[in-house]
Amino acid sequence: MSDAIVVIPTYNEIENIEAIIEAVFAQEKAFDILVVDDNSPDGTHTKVQELQQKYPSRLFLEVRNAKTGLGTAYIHGFRWALARDYEYIFEMDADFSHNPEDLKKLLAACENEGADVAIGSRYVKGVNVVNWPMNRVLMSYFASKYVRFITRIPIHDTTAGFVCYRRKVLETIGLDNIRFVGYAFQIELKFKAWKLGFNIKEVSVIFTDRTKGVSKMDSSIFSEAFFGIIKMKIRSMFTKTKRHA
Repeated sequence: MSDAIVVIPTYNEIENIEAIIEAVFAQEKAFDILVVDDNSPDGTHTKVQELQQKYPSRLFLEVRNAKTGLGTAYIHGFRWALARDYEYIFEMDADFSHNPEDLKKLLAACENEGADVAIGSRYVKGVNVVNWPMNRVLMSYFASKYVRFITRIPIHDTTAGFVCYRRKVLETIGLDNIRFVGYAFQIELKFKAWKLGFNIKEVSVIFTDRTKGVSKMDSSIFSEAFFGIIKMKIRSMFTKTKRHA
């Protein structure tokens, strides 16, 4: 068993899932993979089950009953990983917006550079986004600016979904305390890690929009983040946080 696992949440990713699994397993580092599928009607989990015959000790699958939010899918995956002996727990999309070649950069930041959380950042060195329309680039970029302004968190890409966590971070945060269920989950996890005093490092990566399949983004994602971040900040002002040792 590897000491590092990549958690990939899926819903209708039949066009991407085999290729992304093969690309992760092609890396020099022996990463394990956990796919958390929300009972995709397109048969994504069936394809993963077929691939498990090829990678019986490295590829794992959890199928949930329904699509209940990205955050809950990741929490499900994190709990599964924490119940095993993984030291490094990654989150990554199935659609190749995150380059599997960059997994080693995030791992190196934690293994060799003292990071507790390594973020694959689109904005730490300019704007590194490919194939997004300008309005979406601006919305994402200024969303992170907004989060920084409200929370004072010193992170450029607060909404990034390509992250490596040391297990002690997820254990200390307490997954029962995570409130957001959508994409704002990404912000909340980083904010709590920062408030607890963990060392967070941004690693510059290039984000490439999907070429296959359909994006799961919708307007509710932004409303949850816009109003939820204010509530999160206010709650933190009245909550005593014990920083990790």
